[in-house]
Amino acid sequence: GLIGGSLGLACKRVKACREVVGVSRPQTVEEAVRIGAVDRGVDYADLPDGIAGADAVFLCTPISRILSLIEEVIPCAGAGTVVSDVGSTKAEVVAKAGVLGRAGVHFIGGHPMAGSEKSGVTAADPFLFQNAIYVLTPAPDVSEPVQERFIAFVRRIGAQPVVMPPEVHDRVAAAISHLPQMIATALVSMVGQMDEGDGRFLRLAAGGFRDLTRIASSPYDVWRDICATNGPVIREMIDRYVQRLISLRERVGDDALGEDFGHANRVRGGIPKDSKGFLHALHEILVVAEDRPGVIADIAGALAGERINLNDIEVLKVREGEGGTLRLGFDTRQAAERAVEILSKKGYLVRLR
Repeated sequence: GLIGGSLGLACKRVKACREVVGVSRPQTVEEAVRIGAVDRGVDYADLPDGIAGADAVFLCTPISRILSLIEEVIPCAGAGTVVSDVGSTKAEVVAKAGVLGRAGVHFIGGHPMAGSEKSGVTAADPFLFQNAIYVLTPAPDVSEPVQERFIAFVRRIGAQPVVMPPEVHDRVAAAISHLPQMIATALVSMVGQMDEGDGRFLRLAAGGFRDLTRIASSPYDVWRDICATNGPVIREMIDRYVQRLISLRERVGDDALGEDFGHANRVRGGIPKDSKGFLHALHEILVVAEDRPGVIADIAGALAGERINLNDIEVLKVREGEGGTLRLGFDTRQAAERAVEILSKKGYLVRLR
């Protein structure tokens, strides 16, 4: 799919491996070979042949399938092989690998915090993992040297590795990812039911409501396995949120509610604006540029000429025919300050964000 294909393309882009072999349905393998995500592929029935001699095996399927594939992969993986996955819950996966573990085969759970609106191997992108948090949850018996080699690989494909216990990952994910999905789903369902008898609710739903509930469009197929493997923690977070709402309800109409708004504003303001995943901030600058062909290329070229690496770019505001504001992100403050200096000398209005 998207993650597996992107891993293959990223590995080949940075020459991190000698060969990439895909294991999937024949049609998927054919597409993966066509776009260059894998060098060759085999059907699931030939999985032992597909992973023979592999240094690393990545399980890039839905969580339920990962759990069953672990049973097939670990017994036939070669000595020294690292087996990893890309599932978005980790405790059950790592526990399953631990039960099936065998000497010489190392399991390191993984969750790359990267994605796309599109799915399938044809949507694969070699730069999908750039600046993305890549959570690693090694099994307890994985040695430090093995972990360090895998961490180096994750960095090589452009991601930011963060190592944590699987239970901690699932708790954090439940609070910042799984609970928001439940909130959005419940809110849209509630307003939708109210709209059925009136018709004015959704007609007036504007930017704020749409922004808050965007993830309500997520397909249940994606969430079925997440809820099945992290259900108790998700339910705990829902209970916490319900209690928080009850507490807020008691202060509606009371100036004491301002304390809640103030605290929320401060917490929200401290969230890194450019992290793709758990917390990894980029150092930002804002550049005012006129609306003309080649202006972005001119800015990027000026930075490249001084060997300044641009990690992220976004058009924030634009008025056609006049200009707009660009947000540029860098790994270090030093690079951001140097970029301000370079672009200022070229006549751009630019400042640190």
